[in-house]
This record gives sequence, C-alpha cells and structure tokens, in this order.
Amino acid sequence: MLQDAVPNPSADADQLEAATDQAIAACGMGGFAREAVRALIVANEFLESEVCELMQTVSHAYARGRFNTYSG
Repeated sequence: MLQDAVPNPSADADQLEAATDQAIAACGMGGFAREAVRALIVANEFLESEVCELMQTVSHAYARGRFNTYSG
C-alpha cells in the first residue's frame, strides 16, 4: 500500500501517453489533433466550472456550521 503513495514518473508517463492516444482516437481514426484539443479544452472548462461551484457550496455550508472541524 505504501507503493501507491510513492510517485512513479515512468508509470505516470505511460498513463499520460495512453490517455493522449485515447483522446486522439476518440476524435477519429485520422488523428484529428485539433478536434482532440478542442474536446479537452471544453472538458477542462466544464471541470473548472464544477470546481468553482463546489468551492462556493462548501464555503457556504462551512460558514453555516454544517461541517464539524476535526479535533483529532
């Protein structure tokens, strides 16, 4: 289990390459890089908006005392 916490640059690079290949393949067998980049930008913008909404929700809930602080 400790090995999961240790960074493995080689495995990370392999996963990045596999994800890159999947993104390009999802946009057609011809490897239309422009469409792949566009799809990734749209997905990234969506995720950024989700993060912003979640941060606002958590901030409001925390301010209203809905979360208990951890005291150990």
